[in-house]
Amino acid sequence: MLKLLSYPLTVIFFLLFGLVLVIFHPIQWVCHTMFGYNAHKKSVSILNWFIMRCTNVLGTRYSFRNKQNIPTDRPLIIVTNHQSMYDIPPIIWYMRKYHPKFVSKIELGKGIPSVSYNLRHGGSALIDRKDPKQSIAELQKLGNYIETNNRSAVIFPEGTRSRNGVPKPFRTTGLKVLMKKAPSALIVPISINNSWKLLRYGKFPMGLGSHVTFEVHPPIANQGKAEELIAQVENQIVSGVKTK
Repeated sequence: MLKLLSYPLTVIFFLLFGLVLVIFHPIQWVCHTMFGYNAHKKSVSILNWFIMRCTNVLGTRYSFRNKQNIPTDRPLIIVTNHQSMYDIPPIIWYMRKYHPKFVSKIELGKGIPSVSYNLRHGGSALIDRKDPKQSIAELQKLGNYIETNNRSAVIFPEGTRSRNGVPKPFRTTGLKVLMKKAPSALIVPISINNSWKLLRYGKFPMGLGSHVTFEVHPPIANQGKAEELIAQVENQIVSGVKTK
């Protein structure tokens, strides 16, 4: 019965979601072109608030728990597990004062209103998974950018989303590059739960009634051996992920 109800609600969601992306595309362009970085960044934050509100049509709720006193005057490397594209809007909105920039696959850099524009012009890294040299260069560029500007890089080290919520083993190369290029960055682990349930039936229809939670763990100084630090971060994140 719940899946049957999800069909009409999913249609409504996609109509609202598409409308938000189309409306905010020219808004982003105006903010970026005429008023610069800060205006563009604010427009992106508001865009992602609206995307979250669109998912409320599906009965989706969000809890973002951040009890950490994270400074805004130094760069951050935000490391998190990955369950769906719906992981991203809450991170952008709730972590907005840290100016999050994402490591994303290059295919998303074109063809998607609002999303592609922000990825190309907002400071994120677009990596070609088939071209390791290009990927490393993009990650180095992002690391230098956050180090210079005291901003945040968000990376999903699993490389691809988990379809059942169970974390995949971390791929460490990208994280190591960011840590090397942004040596003063704090590493901020976040555990995400239940966003995979939005896609429990696949791309259509959407899952209903998901309670998506985010738990921000204590930040870790970028010191010591990279392998040991990454293992510590991975353990912290996985410990906060519920697999049922």
